[in-house]
This record gives sequence, structure tokens and C-alpha cells, in this order.
Amino acid sequence: MEGTTVTGVPRGRPTVLVVGNEKGGTGKSTTAVHLAVALMLRGARVATLDLDPRQKTLTRYLENRARQAHVTGRALALPTHNATDPLEGADAAAVVVARARIAKVLAAAHGHDWLILDTPGNASALSRAGHEIADILVTPLNDSPVDIDVLARVDWERRSVEAPSVYCRFVWECRERRGAANGGALDWVVVRSRVGHALSHNKRDVSALMDILSANIGFRLAGGFGERVVFRELFARGLTVLDEAATSASHRAAHDELDMLVDAIAAPALATA
Repeated sequence: MEGTTVTGVPRGRPTVLVVGNEKGGTGKSTTAVHLAVALMLRGARVATLDLDPRQKTLTRYLENRARQAHVTGRALALPTHNATDPLEGADAAAVVVARARIAKVLAAAHGHDWLILDTPGNASALSRAGHEIADILVTPLNDSPVDIDVLARVDWERRSVEAPSVYCRFVWECRERRGAANGGALDWVVVRSRVGHALSHNKRDVSALMDILSANIGFRLAGGFGERVVFRELFARGLTVLDEAATSASHRAAHDELDMLVDAIAAPALATA
């Protein structure tokens, strides 16, 4: 019988990292690909699963990457990729089907160190089933009031928190189901991206508010990617910032941001592996 790590993850079973956020445009797929490649370059065996069959951004990104490797002859790190077919509805029956699909991929990923799931920007059955199985939930968030609204309703005049958001309640429900199934604790990491470098009253107010939300809602904060053109240019070639030499200050900063993000997300899991 398999043992477990202190986080409750069975040995031999990959750590399941889910990239989730119900708002679009926050860089979920870019984050998923960069984390997958960064972990592989550190020696980890990584599988991926695209749970967004409508957009298929993660799948298209990795297809571009495989094509780039074939055309150029470069030995680019590629995860064991999986994608799912569309699944209509979000009722209990659809969630049961979604859970079975993910369980099949999880079983096939036995022996991998990580299984990274990219979820759609809605509360579909596939998204719910993915969130329920997460050991680590990574929520990329642009540093703006519109994106922070994903976590909670905020009175921006008073800089006070009024109530948790629909997505926050969704994560809590998935966390409770995971706990009830003895799946261990869910480590929720909110990644703050596009944070302005200049000091300002608004930046200080947002930082203070995020600290309050972190304590009250139950997530860790980590730094993400700045507003860098380099990230927008990589998708078409299937590349990450780690695949090219850091010849500019912006590129070097992107390297550092990714290293720090991987450390922040993966260190607790690696420490208990």
C-alpha cells in the first residue's frame, strides 16, 4: 500500500497544481506553461491537462512549442500533455463525468512529479472537478480593482472588504469537499502580476488590502510577472522566457520573476516530497 507525504499526497502520485481564476485575461495558460517548463528544467517530470476545451489555449501553446522544436531541432522541454473534450452543463451529473475524466488522467500520470491543470474562466463542471483535486491552487491576478473583485467585494472608497466573491466561495466549497474526502489541505496561492514598480498611494492601498484578504480568505500571496512585452511575444513560437538568453534587463527581470514564483509555489511541496 502506498504511503503518503505529510501534505496527504500519495507517494508516486503527482502533486496536482491547478491554475484557476474565473476572470479571463489574467495569464492562466501563460502561467501554466512557464511553471511546467521551469519545473522540468529543475529535473521534475511534469504532465499537463487542458480543462478548457473551448479556448484550448494551453493546448495551442504546447502545440506551438512542439512545432518549434521540430522546425528548429531544439531540444525544448515538453510535458506529457492531455486535453479533454467539451462537457456541457455544470450540474451534479456533469461534475461526476468531469471527475472521472480527471481521475483517468491522474492515474496515467502516475510516476510524474507534477500534474498541472489549466482551467476555464467559468464555473463549469470541468473547472469544479479540477479545483476539487488541487493540492496547490494558483490564481493569477492582475493588480487592479477589477481583478481583485474576483476575490471579494471591496468598498474602494473606504478600502474595506464587504463580502467574499462568488469565486472565493467556489474555492471554499472545493476545499471543503477535498477535506471531507481526506484529500489533505489545499494550498491556495494568489499570484499578483503587473504590479507597478513606482510607489504610489494606490499601490500601498492595494498591497494592504491584499494582505487583509490573504488573512481573511485563506491564501498565500506570491509575486508574478510584470507587464513585459516578452511574454506576449512568446506564445506564437511556443517558447518561455527560460528558452532564450536573458540579453536585456527586461528579460533578466522576467527570469528572476519566474524563479521566485516557482520557489514560492513549489518549495512547500518539494520540502515534503
